[in-house]
Amino acid sequence: MGSLENGAAAAAAAAGSFKRGLAPAPQPLRAGSTRRARARSRLARFLLFEKVDYLQWIAAAAAFFFVAIVFVAFLPGSGVVERPRLVLPSRRAGPGRGGGEHPSPPRRDGAGLVGLDAAVAFEPTRLREKWARERREEARSLAELGTPVRRLGVRKPLLAMVFGDLYPSAMQFQMVSVASVLEAMGYEMKVFSLEDGPCGNVWRAIGAPVTILPEDANLPNSVDWLDYDGILVNSIEARPVFSSLLHEPFKSVPVIWTVHEYSLAHRIKEYNASGMIQIIDAWKEVFSRANVIVFPNYILPVMYAAFDSGNYFVIPGSPSEVFQADNSIANHHNQDARIILGLSPKDFVIAIVGTPFSYGENLIEEMLVLQAIGPLLQKYHSENSTDSELKVKIFTGNITEKHKMVLESVALSVGFPRGAVEHVAAGDEHNLLRTADLVIYGSCLEEQSFPSVLVQAMSLEKLVIAPDLAIVRKHIDDGVNGLLFPKKNIGMLTQVLLQALSNGKVSVSGQKIASVGKAYAKNLMASETIEGYAMLLENVIKFPTDVLSPLTAGEIPLALKQEWKWHLFEDMKHVYRVNGSLSGYKILQKLEQEWHSNLMEHPPVGTSKISEAFSAIAWEEQRANEVMDIKRKMEEDELKDRNDQLRGTWEEVYRNVKRVERLKNELHERDDKELERTGQLLCIYEPFFGEGIWPFLHQSSLYRGVGLSSKGRRPGADDIDASSRLPLLNSVYYRDILGEFGAFFAVANRIDRIHKNSWIGFQSWRVTARKENLSDNAESAILEAIQSQKHGDAFYFWVRMDQDPRNHANKDFWSFCDAINAGNCRLAFSEAFQRMYGVQLDHELDSLLHMPSDGDTWSVMQSWVLPTRSFLEFVMFSRMFVDALDAQMYDKHHRTGYCILSLHKDQHCYSRLLEVIVNVWAFHSARRMVYVNPETGVMQEQHPLSGRRGQMSVQWFSYATLKSMDEELAEEFDSDHPDRRWLWPQTGEVFWQGLYERERTMRQQEKERRKQQSRDKIQRIKKRARQKTLGKYIKPPPEDIGGSNDTMTVDL
Repeated sequence: MGSLENGAAAAAAAAGSFKRGLAPAPQPLRAGSTRRARARSRLARFLLFEKVDYLQWIAAAAAFFFVAIVFVAFLPGSGVVERPRLVLPSRRAGPGRGGGEHPSPPRRDGAGLVGLDAAVAFEPTRLREKWARERREEARSLAELGTPVRRLGVRKPLLAMVFGDLYPSAMQFQMVSVASVLEAMGYEMKVFSLEDGPCGNVWRAIGAPVTILPEDANLPNSVDWLDYDGILVNSIEARPVFSSLLHEPFKSVPVIWTVHEYSLAHRIKEYNASGMIQIIDAWKEVFSRANVIVFPNYILPVMYAAFDSGNYFVIPGSPSEVFQADNSIANHHNQDARIILGLSPKDFVIAIVGTPFSYGENLIEEMLVLQAIGPLLQKYHSENSTDSELKVKIFTGNITEKHKMVLESVALSVGFPRGAVEHVAAGDEHNLLRTADLVIYGSCLEEQSFPSVLVQAMSLEKLVIAPDLAIVRKHIDDGVNGLLFPKKNIGMLTQVLLQALSNGKVSVSGQKIASVGKAYAKNLMASETIEGYAMLLENVIKFPTDVLSPLTAGEIPLALKQEWKWHLFEDMKHVYRVNGSLSGYKILQKLEQEWHSNLMEHPPVGTSKISEAFSAIAWEEQRANEVMDIKRKMEEDELKDRNDQLRGTWEEVYRNVKRVERLKNELHERDDKELERTGQLLCIYEPFFGEGIWPFLHQSSLYRGVGLSSKGRRPGADDIDASSRLPLLNSVYYRDILGEFGAFFAVANRIDRIHKNSWIGFQSWRVTARKENLSDNAESAILEAIQSQKHGDAFYFWVRMDQDPRNHANKDFWSFCDAINAGNCRLAFSEAFQRMYGVQLDHELDSLLHMPSDGDTWSVMQSWVLPTRSFLEFVMFSRMFVDALDAQMYDKHHRTGYCILSLHKDQHCYSRLLEVIVNVWAFHSARRMVYVNPETGVMQEQHPLSGRRGQMSVQWFSYATLKSMDEELAEEFDSDHPDRRWLWPQTGEVFWQGLYERERTMRQQEKERRKQQSRDKIQRIKKRARQKTLGKYIKPPPEDIGGSNDTMTVDL
């Protein structure tokens, strides 16, 4: 297999051949004494005359039987090695997959584990099935819509990269390399970190801005995660960012979390033993929040199996081994490592390494490798084992003391001096690779990724010899960057070793191979890693219609993905953190300290026998007290029934109850903001949903929050509960699809009960997150304009369409609306307009509802101010328009989740269309539209009224038209009581003139009925018969006047 110049044919011929498995069946011999005699003569010549005498043969046989006996005696368990079943939810097969065992390889069981030549393979079954199912549903649902949807991209997809710190590390280097390729594919990135570091300059160099977040999870978050199409979280040290991602409205943002630390996996067992269940549950919650958990190797998913919720994925490859090797070479740690391992400078060290996925067969493989190394002892012969120059160090997983004893016996039988073959502790594997002169990969298990231990050995410029596994052959070219031997004939390893060595050292050709291997290992697995992240983004992130499509994983140029970006970190190798293995312990220590502090504040109830005895006594006393209370209450009730009780009429009871309910709301202590808001001209409402928005809401008296759900309301704040004012918002479907329009309808419903100001405004919390909210100067400017009636019945707004991130191309109104609504904004608006007015449009929508491109701009993000009366008029129009949209799209969207305004399943289907509809109403209802600079407060009128003549369709938006349509709908609902599904009556108050007259008639009738009852009562009192006096009552004299005979009479 290995073709080297200094071959040793004679030694190779003398070397034995060891094969795993059964020996080949003997060939049948033909009849004839000549053939049999010739065979016997050859055997005799081999046994008697060919270098192997009878004594050597007997010694070899004895050694073989001795090893076999020791192997059987000390091998733990039975002779049949049973592999453990790794049941992880990520690899649990879906319905329809077999769950039993199959005798023929490859084997796939119910857990998603694939057996390949005694190996275990990781298969993310759930994720792949989920992605395939989503693609099928999307294709079927879009085909059923009947209307084609288009992507009119105007911006690049935006990703957020979140780190725990920005110090140089292998993880930082990997993500910088991946991000640079993603940028070339068409992505745009922003970096967030909890701690600054030298790598911030690297990220800025590739065009990614850096923002430092507060490390304390209790501090307010200042990031609107909805601005990003996806979030890539790296390291468990970035866990505090999940404090906002776990709450609405950020739960829907796709999160890909790369976990490369072993620290948390090592603590899981300790947490379970110590009873730290709260910490485990908290980690399970954040692990389940991520859409995908990415690991850089196949051992970490097994170690983190306790947190698996079916979202584990492996992207093999990491430059961490190369980083460790470079740091070791730069610091000259080889001599220190030899001292730690007890080696002398002249020792020739052979390192035998293996796979972490070994469950028993590694012992047999190590024995065979030692047998293959045995012939080298002739070149390193020494009487004293301590002075021997040949040392064999073994590092593999799952080693027990019995295994060590067996290998020591095998080593002695092969001819190694005592102490020449030793196992290396788990923490010394890096020292072993640094001191080794030659590295042998002794595992013949088929693996899914190239062994990381071989990458580190090649990076240290060590000659690597490995079996010809499929994954090994993919990256090692025999005789070029490494040496291979047949996995089914480990005995051939002896020949490879003899060819690789010369004069007790690695030969010149072997050194050249090691040098080539070091250069190759520098960028090993870079292509697989970059393609893996690109493919993952394609499956996880559903890009909106206004996003430009990036390149796919298959379209990445080869020159971009075949190398890591080493040149970006050339100046930072000196600050590389040597203690990279300790990464992740900082956040663990913080969480453990919080757990201990909570434990001290709220200690658990003791469970000792003494505590249990006292607890039993306390329960007995509690039961006795409860019995006494019940008896006393029954006695009081009996006494109360015997006494005369004051009775009242039902009218008095009703009045008392109403009085209490009225005082319940009036007697609460009003804060200063509520009192100040009462006398103001303007109140700006901020709709919100979920705790994640709290940091973006204002606290001044000018603003007031509107919670779209009863959950997630701010404690102690004077917020409006929109769901209680508008029961429609209790439906999750309509709360999501209406968005901020749900707050409009809730506030407008009987508005005089909560809003007593002459002007009203709304501001989106996302505007505050973008730092585009009104400043103090702008607020003062608006209040002054309202006070002086500078612009009359005007529509003030402060978020411009031409500066929106979704409108880089500065498109006109309808083109922008099409871009954010899958190209169907005009179609949806036209159909809703026709359904709303009951007309058939003969002209194009642009000619009917013309929105000019005259250099001015429009309003977006639902941030504006207008008179309260105009707001009610706008809500009147919006209720009918939304009802028409709902009648148009409800059936298909509610059933499939897809609509003609989105490319993917979207719970906010026509909310983007409603975002800009206020411009259509304000323009065509002849309102003055004034832009207010949110920083300076400077005002500029847009689309002046003098230039709108001939462009407005006032007849469709006049108050008289809208009022008559509203009354017609109210009359239909009030008179006909239609049983069809109808959204309009649920969006606000139903009122028309007939209803007013009927209520007035009913009030008049009720008044007449009460008057008649009063007259009847008076008549009954007048006609009541009075009883005559029965007699006279003689009052007895006082006791102190004994001699008096006077008497007093009293009429009865």
